[in-house]
Amino acid sequence: MFSCPFPTPPTCGLLGLLLKNRRPTGAVNEVWPDLFIGNAATARNKTLLQNLGITHVVNAADGPQHIDTGPRFYTDTFIQYHGVEAADCRDFDLSPFFSETADFIHGALSQKGKVLVHCARGISRSGTLVLAFLMIKEGLTLEEAVELVCRSRNILPNTGFLNQLCQLDSALHRRKM
Repeated sequence: MFSCPFPTPPTCGLLGLLLKNRRPTGAVNEVWPDLFIGNAATARNKTLLQNLGITHVVNAADGPQHIDTGPRFYTDTFIQYHGVEAADCRDFDLSPFFSETADFIHGALSQKGKVLVHCARGISRSGTLVLAFLMIKEGLTLEEAVELVCRSRNILPNTGFLNQLCQLDSALHRRKM
């Protein structure tokens, strides 16, 4: 399915990595220093966010048809908000949001902030955006990013998102050459 050259693994290889050593994960998990992936319930629990020290939220399922928290939901907190109105279907192109979301996360972490990236279940859209961040800003390959995140949380981007990540991996690899 993927038309990506080495070093990006094929779909079956990526799926194998994503499904390897799965164990129960909670509603929210720290997957990189001060970077968390969680579900919608986590994003709506302001007390939990405060206890975790979350300063920034990325909602990968933003909008009235999805998880409509938005910046107004957090007005009584110090949380900064970034919304991505994305559908969790393989035909949705999430890649236009990779750079802006990576910039938002990177900016927050650079200011010693803590970031929650969430979608409905914290598996596909949010996982995809965190993988893209790790590739764009931290210089990891897709395979390295998947292995790193899966140590802390079970994620499973849909096949369309995996394809987009593969294309990103190839583009980043070409730039390094």
